[in-house]
Parts: sequence; C-alpha cells; structure tokens
Amino acid sequence: MKRSILALASGAFILGAAEFVMMGILPQTAAAMQVSIPAAGHYISAYAIGVCVGTLILVFGRKVPPKNLIILFMIIALVGNTLSAVSFNSPMLLAARFISGLPHGAFFARARRMAKSWPNRGRKSMMVTGQTVANMLGVPAGTLLSEMLSWRLAFAILAAWALMTMMLVIAWVPFVAPIKDAGIKGQFRFLTHAGPWFILMAVFCGNSGIFCWWSYVSPWLQKVGGWDSSLVPLLMVLAGFGMVIGGIAGGRLTDLWKPGATAGLSQAIATLGLLLVFFVPGNHVTTALLTFLIGFALFFNSSPQQLLMVQAGEGGGELIAGAAVQIAFNFGNAVGSIVGGAALTANTMNYHYTGLAGAPIALIAVIMLVTYSRRYETH
Repeated sequence: MKRSILALASGAFILGAAEFVMMGILPQTAAAMQVSIPAAGHYISAYAIGVCVGTLILVFGRKVPPKNLIILFMIIALVGNTLSAVSFNSPMLLAARFISGLPHGAFFARARRMAKSWPNRGRKSMMVTGQTVANMLGVPAGTLLSEMLSWRLAFAILAAWALMTMMLVIAWVPFVAPIKDAGIKGQFRFLTHAGPWFILMAVFCGNSGIFCWWSYVSPWLQKVGGWDSSLVPLLMVLAGFGMVIGGIAGGRLTDLWKPGATAGLSQAIATLGLLLVFFVPGNHVTTALLTFLIGFALFFNSSPQQLLMVQAGEGGGELIAGAAVQIAFNFGNAVGSIVGGAALTANTMNYHYTGLAGAPIALIAVIMLVTYSRRYETH
C-alpha cells in the first residue's frame, strides 16, 4: 500500500508542478516565444482549458480499470511536457500546454476514488504529499532552473518525471475494479440540485479572482516589489509555504466548523489580499507578505470545497463531482489569466491593477459561499 500511495503521490506532484510552474517562468518564456507578458498568460489558460476538456475521459472511460487510466494520464503528461520543452513558437507551446492539462482533473478524481478503499493515512498522504511538494519545492525549482539555465529544462524534467511515474504505477499500483456504472445520467444527477452549483460557481469565481494576480506573480514581484529575478524562486517557496499552511488550517477548521462557511472565509481573505495588491505601494516586505497571504488563501479553501463536492456527488456521481471541482478551479485559472492580462494591457502594464481586476470576482465567491452556507448548512 505504501508503494501504491507513493506512485499516486508522484502523479500528483508532476501534475501539480506542471500546472503552477508557468507562473514562475513566465518572463523567460515570453521572451523566448517573442510575445508580451499578457500574451504569455495564455499558456496558463491553455493548460486550464485542457483540464476542463480532459474530464471527458472520466465520462467515456468510466468502465476502464482505474490503473489503466492512471497510466494513460501519465502518457499524456509525458507527451505534453515533452512538446512544451521543444516548442519553437507560441502556437506550438499553447497546444503543448493544452495537452499537458488534459489528464489533470481526471487524474485527481480517479486517484482519490482509487485511494478511498485504502487506509485513511494513505489517502491523505497521496494528495497532500504530492501537491505540497509540487508547490513548495517543484515550482521554485523550475523557476530556479529557468533563471540559471533554461525554462525548457523545467518541462523536460517534468516529462521525465511523468515517465518515471508511469513505471511506478505499472509496478506498484494494484488492480482496482471500476466503480459501479451509474450511467451517464446517473453520474450527472447530483447537478440537478442547486447546492453544487453554488459551490462550483464559488470555486470558479474565487480562482478567477486570484489568478488575475497569481498568473503574473513573477513580473509583479520584480516590477512592483523590486525583487531581483534571481530571488523570485525564494518567493515561490514562500508562496508554497503559504499554500501548505493554508491547506492544513483549512482542513482543521473544516473539522470544527461548517465547510461552506470555512470556504467563504478563505475567499474573503483572498479578496482582502487582492485589494492590498492594488492599494499598497510595492516594496520587498509588502510583496513578500502578500505572496504568502494569497498563497495561504488559495489552499485554505481546498479541503472544505472538496468535501462539499464529495458529499454532493454521493450515489453515483462521485467521479464527476471530484472532477467538477478541478474543472471549476482550472476554468477560473483560464479566465483569471485572461482578465489579468487585459487589465495589464489597459493600464500600461501597471501590475497593481491585477489585484483590482481580481478582487470583485473573488468577492462574488464570498457571496456565493455565504448564501450556500446560510441556505444549506445547519450545523
């Protein structure tokens, strides 16, 4: 079991790092592809759109043994990151990022379901370890490689990691029978209720708001905070540390309080952070603190929102419910990156405006979650 969990954690790492690494290497990638920073933000959106489209794999592959699907997901990740590493123009990199995103949401939904029959400690380790290491170490390492050697090397290492993970899954993950087929209608039946839509809209709006700023965090740190590019990897570690602390705090508060209210508090913290991005003059101290704070808020809502969707999908829609959170999360990433880029273009590349663009959208998430909590949560 420990080796099986390690294999799945390795998959969580490569996908988590592939999703977030572009934020740290955006300036170098934009320069290499000869596009502007706002245009380079589309590389983030392309990955996020791939996540949304890739969820269809779960719908049409619901009868395929989970282990086989996990292997397929790693093959797709290998192809996407390899193409990213060798991309010679912007359209090719956009396509490669789209391919890289295809397995993301489907992997996490399927892996969680596979691990559900395993020990509690293993389930927690699989998600927390993989994603934590990706955010705390993987993304900063990719940023450092880009600064010292080449941004292409970051994707090449991710491709090699996907290949290694595929070998680990083949060797260590046991056969698990597919879940009972509830049919396509049965999988989507939970969406006939209003409650899940409140949650999904909140996830979408919350991430849209945060990614207006987060998509451009690297140039923001340099232009507003005055940080040298060589120090950006350290700030990425700080953001990852904030995500780790936020994930732990959100999980513990969810155990003590209402999940919807906990998620609402998280989005309120994010809204405050985005407003401070706009109003507070930039320096080393303020930008470092805001990097930690918004990273904290981004993962503070992870546990409560996932719990809400798992509960909503019980009775046949568990896989789609788990994937739906990933779709909303990444669709929000895509829209947020586009809105943030538009704000930069409209305001002569003033990076303060990424916070102003995102704050009202994040506030909508707060309203959605407060409404959900007052209407549906009773304890």
